[in-house]
Amino acid sequence: MSTTPTLAETRRTAREAFGWDTLLPGQAEAIASVTGGRDTLVVFPTGAGKSAVYQIAGLERGGVTLVISPLLALQRDQVASIDAAPDAPAAVALNSRSSARSERAAWAAIESGEPVYAFLAPEQLTRDDVLRRVADADVRLLVVDEAHCVSAWGHDFRPDYARIGDAVAELGHPPILALTATASTPVRTDIIERLGMRDPHLEIRGMDRPEIHLAVRRHEDDAAKRRAVVDEVAAEAGPSLLYVATRRETDEYAAKLDERGRRTAAYHGGMSAKARDAVHDAWSASRLDVVVATSAFGMGIDKADVRLVAHADVTESLDSYAQEIGRAARDGQPARAVLHYRPEDFSLRSFFAAGRAKPAQVEAVWSALNQASGRVRAKAVGETAGLSARTASRILGALVTVGAATSTAAGFAARSGRTRDEVVDAVREEEDAQRRIRESRIAVMRGYAEAVRCRRIALLDYFGVDAPDACGACDRCDAADAAGDATGAASAPNDRNDDDLHPDDAVHHAEWGAGTVVSVEDDRMTVFFEQQGYKVVAREALDRGILDVA
Repeated sequence: MSTTPTLAETRRTAREAFGWDTLLPGQAEAIASVTGGRDTLVVFPTGAGKSAVYQIAGLERGGVTLVISPLLALQRDQVASIDAAPDAPAAVALNSRSSARSERAAWAAIESGEPVYAFLAPEQLTRDDVLRRVADADVRLLVVDEAHCVSAWGHDFRPDYARIGDAVAELGHPPILALTATASTPVRTDIIERLGMRDPHLEIRGMDRPEIHLAVRRHEDDAAKRRAVVDEVAAEAGPSLLYVATRRETDEYAAKLDERGRRTAAYHGGMSAKARDAVHDAWSASRLDVVVATSAFGMGIDKADVRLVAHADVTESLDSYAQEIGRAARDGQPARAVLHYRPEDFSLRSFFAAGRAKPAQVEAVWSALNQASGRVRAKAVGETAGLSARTASRILGALVTVGAATSTAAGFAARSGRTRDEVVDAVREEEDAQRRIRESRIAVMRGYAEAVRCRRIALLDYFGVDAPDACGACDRCDAADAAGDATGAASAPNDRNDDDLHPDDAVHHAEWGAGTVVSVEDDRMTVFFEQQGYKVVAREALDRGILDVA
């Protein structure tokens, strides 16, 4: 294994192996950390070159670079990109769509002893045979792409991702590189803990995207909102993404935009893989003007010239919103992000966030787990309990969280010493805590939509990133400029008395316990509490002794 390369050596590798003449801000630092064997968490915006970090670091480290990637289309694009590089190692993929022939070729490359990038879907690591063969290979770097999927507090938690941490020990704990486009401080902390990262280097860059103009449109009735959304997207000349809340709305809005002369396709997770791939390909090839999609679309889609990202509904969190609007302006040219909403939309989001398992379902899963001989998969638990694999997985995840079960790559097993009633109560309490967290994320999203201050500050504060006093590129700053008030609506609410508290400071609340400061304003602060989620706390709580600096 090579020693940590100098910056000049890293640039030479980037140029000779991949054809890149320059490195973007933060890439060289992250590459040096990973190549030196240190666990590293990278938070770069969409288009900032996260994949270049593991490609160069993997080449420098040699052996197998194992990349856990959630989308098959993303794996395909990454493999094609590496294959097209001038002198990069081989790249292979193992997933549910691999043919027997391509699977044999992939394993031959992984087990050859030569440098190789191996792309796996997260569910592959739950298979004993796959994990065993990978563990016997020379894995020198484990890459977790879209790492926010690991966190139950993130906006796109996936149960299969939660088990990656279990596989780390089986692989001998190679250096871990976690990559994501958006992660607030609590989510970053959760990623580090769930993956078992050791003293990780954090490389957080470019959350501020000044080339994207931010705006919000409030509507009082649904029909008016729908007309405004169609008008907004139809009037945009450049490539546009329109995010909606339901599968039905993808078809409804796509039909309206087709009528307005925009080449439009609908996209949602219920479509066949072939149909989804066709939309991806047409969008990337500029054969479409607009994609109307649920949140299922966009992860890893590499299109640089998106000029508008519009939302017809509020998202479940500001994390989700930041990631989706980050798909605009990857070429650095001006673009717009516009959120359309009604006040009632937040109530609907809160309703869907309030779901919880029934006691009988928890009892059935607990019983099935105790009846099993040895470890058992979620699908088998669901079949025994008479539940879908998705519901069983969610309850099993809760059982692990409350300490009633253990999880490894081989499956789940019950812990002894817990009664059925104790387990049901513990799961219900955990689900209530998760519900409060989800509802608090919706409240933060409402705060962004209804902000009277500069929207960029409202967005960047949430991610713990320093922001200018006023960005001059959002509707709030536009309104202040139009009123001839350079120190008015855009900046007045942002005068911060932050002598004693700063983002990321640890605090303790008399009722809500330990927390982390997310943002600080003149008269209030937003704090993330582990069991309560995000809370807005008045600054006077410090004076009254309700909130203390930890």
